[in-house]
Amino acid sequence: MIAKTHSTRSPAQKNGSDSTCRYKRTLDRIRDQVQCCKRPEGSVRLIAVSKQHPAKAVVELARLGQTDFGENYVQESLEKIQSMKALRASDPLPLPICWHFIGNIQSRKCRDIAENFDWVHTIDNPKIAKRLNSFRDQSASLQSLIQVNLQNEPGKAGIQADELTDLAELIDSLPNLEFRGLMIIPRPESSFDLQRKVFRELRELLESHQSHYPNMNQLSMGMTNDMEAAIHEGATMVRVGTSIFGPRTPKNQSGIQ
Repeated sequence: MIAKTHSTRSPAQKNGSDSTCRYKRTLDRIRDQVQCCKRPEGSVRLIAVSKQHPAKAVVELARLGQTDFGENYVQESLEKIQSMKALRASDPLPLPICWHFIGNIQSRKCRDIAENFDWVHTIDNPKIAKRLNSFRDQSASLQSLIQVNLQNEPGKAGIQADELTDLAELIDSLPNLEFRGLMIIPRPESSFDLQRKVFRELRELLESHQSHYPNMNQLSMGMTNDMEAAIHEGATMVRVGTSIFGPRTPKNQSGIQ
């Protein structure tokens, strides 16, 4: 009989090692698809979705060179961002962190988002756009994406395709926002062809407006289970969480421990 052995590593050490391996596997998946599609190296940006994971998990990936992190919940993200700022003051990271807000935007949270994030992916109405603009520091534009609900799913955020022109014109006119592209969260599909179909529709929607907006070149689409299809259809950003960080921790445990 083979005796069972037990690791001497602590749970935190195990999770850290696992996160590193998962992160590297995710990068490999992206590189493989980029090569398969004959797209330029580095043309797809990985947004590591760190919601409900502690700041120390962000630090671990940042030390590996990951720079882009996505957050869904404003209060949790503010605590994490401040923790990271305090850390950088005493122990600088290799590269600056770029924070992406990828959750639903509440009007009362616009100030916090505008003041603390570099990118916002989920603008879907004029009121939100105007409030973000009013609170943004004029020294640096807030990089802005419009969320589109192409499948007309009830209860899901995002504009309809025929509303894009008006909202794009508004965002483009606001001095403290820079309109950069489109974002989508499609319903789950097991078929690769069906996954590609909705991503293709978003790409075509972007292409139909690009002549009016020279900086509109970003497609935030694709997550853990459909990122390959998204990359095939032109994704420039994929948003990946659980397959990198593992199961989520409670929201009140987001600080550095």
